[in-house]
Amino acid sequence: MGFSTAMMSGVSGLRSNAEAISVIGNNIANANTVGFKTGRTLFSDLLSEPVANKGSQVGLGSQVAEVENLFSQGALINTSSATDIAITGNGFFVVQDSAATPTTSYTRAGAFNPDANGQYLLNPGGEKLCDSSGAPIDLKALTNFSSIKTVNQDGTISYLDTTGTQQTSTIKIGIASFTNPTGLDKAGNNLYRANTTAEGSGAAVLAAPDQGNKVFSNSLEDSNVDMAKQMVNMITTQRAYSANSKTIMTSDEMTQTLINLKR
Repeated sequence: MGFSTAMMSGVSGLRSNAEAISVIGNNIANANTVGFKTGRTLFSDLLSEPVANKGSQVGLGSQVAEVENLFSQGALINTSSATDIAITGNGFFVVQDSAATPTTSYTRAGAFNPDANGQYLLNPGGEKLCDSSGAPIDLKALTNFSSIKTVNQDGTISYLDTTGTQQTSTIKIGIASFTNPTGLDKAGNNLYRANTTAEGSGAAVLAAPDQGNKVFSNSLEDSNVDMAKQMVNMITTQRAYSANSKTIMTSDEMTQTLINLKR
């Protein structure tokens, strides 16, 4: 194993730990983001090279194998809005944008509000909340709809009609489940997209809320970021970064010593 190889191992360690710090920083930045899920960095070693005999090998450094999203349940926060909805379970709300060919996304952030016409429930990004068939929920299609009273745990909507009488919808809020939720692609704005590759999430399975996935009105799911753990991870990663920089400096000093011996 040459000095240059030792130096490159240190460089790979710097690069890997710098990416890990970026993940930690993103977690901390989103500690108060509704529905945010913590990411963690998984490392793997680089291909080793043989040395001496008897199958001996020396590693060539590290790399980031995956940044995995951890979908553990976040705490529920009580709110004063009936259209703030939280999920307990491993499901996701289904939302669609308003494009001519709508894009379907998935989210745990349940801050919805009626649009200007009182027809659809929109998230802050303007995507429409969908029902268990995957179609946007049309409030105007509800009999004599006036205003939402609450959202029930089974996904039905209790509302007041134009006479002030409370009624319950037959449509239900849709919940999407995935075989491998950690394989979802982040799309920004608290949204995820399905990834149907072999390593991805698989296709979405739509259903109404059930015992495994309940919805709660007047509630939002807080992020699942553990600040104490993130600070510990930051210190550990910072020290690993410093140690790798020391490897590079030592390798450089040894190379310089070798060059001086030849003079």
